[in-house]
Amino acid sequence: MTTTTETYGVDPTPTPLALLLLGREADPNSERGVECPGDLPAASDPDLVERARAAKEALGERVFILGHHYQRDEVIEFADVTGDSFKLARDAAARPEAEFIVFCGVHFMAESADILTGATQQVILPDLAAGCSMADMATAEQVAECWDVLTDAGIADVTVPVSYMNSSADIKAFTGKHGGTICTSSNAERALQWAFEQGQKVLFLPDQHLGRNTAVRDMGLSLDDCVLYNPHKPNGGLTVEQLRDAKMILWRGHCSVHGRFSVDSVNDVRARIPGVNVLVHPECKHEVVSAADMVGSTEYIIKALDAAEPGSKWAIGTELNLVRRLAKAHPDKEVVFLDRAVCFCSTMNRIDLPHLVWTLESLVEGRVPNVITVDPETEKYARAALDRMLALP
Repeated sequence: MTTTTETYGVDPTPTPLALLLLGREADPNSERGVECPGDLPAASDPDLVERARAAKEALGERVFILGHHYQRDEVIEFADVTGDSFKLARDAAARPEAEFIVFCGVHFMAESADILTGATQQVILPDLAAGCSMADMATAEQVAECWDVLTDAGIADVTVPVSYMNSSADIKAFTGKHGGTICTSSNAERALQWAFEQGQKVLFLPDQHLGRNTAVRDMGLSLDDCVLYNPHKPNGGLTVEQLRDAKMILWRGHCSVHGRFSVDSVNDVRARIPGVNVLVHPECKHEVVSAADMVGSTEYIIKALDAAEPGSKWAIGTELNLVRRLAKAHPDKEVVFLDRAVCFCSTMNRIDLPHLVWTLESLVEGRVPNVITVDPETEKYARAALDRMLALP
């Protein structure tokens, strides 16, 4: 999984995080699990593709494989559908005949699929180490403590929680229990508009950049309307006055991939490729979004490239697997990665062809590995928050 200068206009720079970025090491402080039980096939096994194909054919309609856009090509090849996290969860819910939902994504996505699918279906994550560093930046205990801080400041009753889809089931349940809604990067503006109709303030979890960019860039709020709540500091590092004056209380969380892009990256690519269109994901920093030509969700980025004129030039600020796939799909356009350094999503990359083969062959043999289950109480309130999002105009 490397890039080439000829194809992507980048010269990947090795860093101490190289193995982690490639999904070959684990960070036990941020990932939900670091072991995959059982013996994995060797990555060098020349029969992996055929083994995956044979196991999938043997299972037939009993299995439904979901592939997130950031997955490796070798995994996407076997996906029945591809998409972002929420689209995939809904696709799974629309296939009640499938006993097994194999979610090639990360942990919070599999949780969402379990919440939305039927009781007779089992959601499987091929590698339990496929977590999400952003989702792990907000724990249930930290968020409960934050709510206590807002209560002590006298503003909890006028604050509506809005949680990004990239959050754990526990955070979604907190949101549902406190009258809030979930959002995606596609409908964050609608979710915030709804929230401000319900209350005076929003507690946005867990991605500060999506919350800030949506409020300031899309809705006309000012940066002064936003404060950053740091769960590692007393009272979030904020005074009561700051909390009372704020309209957007942003959680101190971020995406480790999108957070790497900088204004220097934008300036550098503009200098190297005159006339380039810079298109970035709204999880990028506010200054990067401000410097870009276009901003949008993963689905937006894909559609923008599909609609682009032949011969146009694009620098894309999102996960590298997707950028590589877009470059291959659009040979009539110049598509480059925004940054010069390798920027895979480390935990997405943990799911590779050996893990997928191991999962499918286990199912053929009657063993169901790595089932992701959300407890009924959590599911109840998380589903309430998701239903509010589905009801948004």
